[in-house]
Amino acid sequence: MSTPESRAKAVQQSADAPARVIIVGGGPGGVASALLLASRGIKVDLYEKHSRIGGRTGAIEDRGFKFDIGPTFLMMKPLLDRIFEEAGKKSEDYLDFIKLDPMYELRFGDETFRAFDNNEDTKAEIERLFPGQSAGMDLFLKKERHRLEKLMPTLQKDFSTAGKRLSPSLLPAIPHLSLGSSVFDILNKYFTNKDLAILFAFQSKYLGMSAWECPGAFSMISYMEHEHGIYHTLGGLSEIPAALARAAGDFGANIHLGSPVKRVLIEGRKTKGVELESGEKIEADHVIINADFGHAMGNLFPKGSLKKYTPEKVNSMKYSCSTFMMHLGLDKVYDLPHHTIVFAKDYRKNTDEIFKNFQESDDISFYVRNASINDPTIAPEGKSSLYILVPTPNLEGDIDWDEAQHKYRTLVLKGLSERLGIDDLEDHIEVEYLFNPKTWEEEMGVFKGATFNLSHCLSQMAFNRPRNQFEEFKNCYLVGGGTHPGSGLPTIFESARISANLISDSCGCLLYTSPSPRDRG
Repeated sequence: MSTPESRAKAVQQSADAPARVIIVGGGPGGVASALLLASRGIKVDLYEKHSRIGGRTGAIEDRGFKFDIGPTFLMMKPLLDRIFEEAGKKSEDYLDFIKLDPMYELRFGDETFRAFDNNEDTKAEIERLFPGQSAGMDLFLKKERHRLEKLMPTLQKDFSTAGKRLSPSLLPAIPHLSLGSSVFDILNKYFTNKDLAILFAFQSKYLGMSAWECPGAFSMISYMEHEHGIYHTLGGLSEIPAALARAAGDFGANIHLGSPVKRVLIEGRKTKGVELESGEKIEADHVIINADFGHAMGNLFPKGSLKKYTPEKVNSMKYSCSTFMMHLGLDKVYDLPHHTIVFAKDYRKNTDEIFKNFQESDDISFYVRNASINDPTIAPEGKSSLYILVPTPNLEGDIDWDEAQHKYRTLVLKGLSERLGIDDLEDHIEVEYLFNPKTWEEEMGVFKGATFNLSHCLSQMAFNRPRNQFEEFKNCYLVGGGTHPGSGLPTIFESARISANLISDSCGCLLYTSPSPRDRG
């Protein structure tokens, strides 16, 4: 494990001839990379096109209300803690964490299922609704714990060379990939009641995938929640990238907001810096791209320069679903849990409409976050900030979203009334923001409006996913949901660690070593 003395020595070594890194994009992967690199004495400049930090994990603020744009669940908190720890910092010095219990409430049919932070309480809930099925949870926890232990090394390893892709150390992971099985298949082995299996399989939506198509290995996502819990950060999850940016700034990283990058400068097959929209050109030893993968491939490199990820190749890749979202500032606080997920009456049909048929749904599933019951900072006193998300097809579907947006808003209001007993919502709206797949693409630079980035199908996992050491150009690196190990905050943090370590190693910096989060419990 590194010590303050060893970190100081590394900083001194790189200060003699500091390398310069430019980061394109201020999402969680970009700012986590900035913190790690700056803490090792590397000169970091991060350029973010918006006036706010965070990208999809940013926030909108209006009239005292604050709305997280994207993620609202913090899972696998030790992975975030480790980013700060490797920089010699403590996450709790920058963020206030609230562990949720119950973690969330699931509404299916006329029933309500609550998932608790204590597994024994969750087992009691299973027995209440599904008598005789609770023993399946013990098996689920045991086998998925073992799966995570075997697969975690593959999520923390780069695949930048053939040797690393064929490393014998990865062989133990292969049996735990559950090749040929979906997440639903795996959960239905633990829980023979199909409704209960769905209640433990819905987390595939965190990857923007159907539980019937998502590779079985991702059944461990549900385990992560039940084993490690779910957290909220005071002020919303947008506070996470903001905190990482502040910590990076403490080490001298320069964060440039409202500074869009026009293109990456290349010389031969090597990056040499970036050109801003303003026309300014800035040279660097390394460039990290934290922009959306599909958007970056189509916009940040000179036309014709990409050999592997040509426009045709990028367009043919598989992408996640999108989302319709409502961010509402209300003049009252509703008696709803922090997290509520409402399943469509015919959940399988709704899922097929989104992922197979790319068509609108009349029977929707939706998610509601009512964080104001635990967080007084995101709305004025006596008021609340409500977040509503509906999974939808991405822009590959032939849907007129200017028209469909009104339909989905009406369906949400109907669902809130019929399924959650809220029939006066419109009377209490003071602030309203709507997102649809077009919004994600046009305002947030998300290719095809695929909110969760590239799909995690087998052909786009591990070394088949765009690599952290970008294959196209030397000294170019990728972080974020569109690269290895994948989308979601925990894996995005790992992408930042992998890329930062690759750069640090090339610069001769000392790297932090510590027990894996799974070893710390």
